[in-house]
Parts: sequence; structure tokens; C-alpha cells
Amino acid sequence: MKILVPVKRVVDYNVKIRVKADGSGVELANVKMSMNPFDEIAV
Repeated sequence: MKILVPVKRVVDYNVKIRVKADGSGVELANVKMSMNPFDEIAV
């Protein structure tokens, strides 16, 4: 049996996020990324 698990990269939960100056999203430059914690459980 083969199982496919989709995995998503998200901003690390220990990092304090910053909103972009224009309010259009989250600042992703120089931010630590990690695997979604729920995806880690699935894998």
C-alpha cells in the first residue's frame, strides 16, 4: 500500500512574524521556515 502525504512549509512557530508595511501579508525575508507541525505527525 502506498500513501501520499502532502506537506506544507510554514513560518516556524517560535518566530515572531511581522506584517508588511502595506498590510498585504507577512514579511517572509530572513524568516526561519519549518514543516507544518500537523504534517510532521502525518509523516
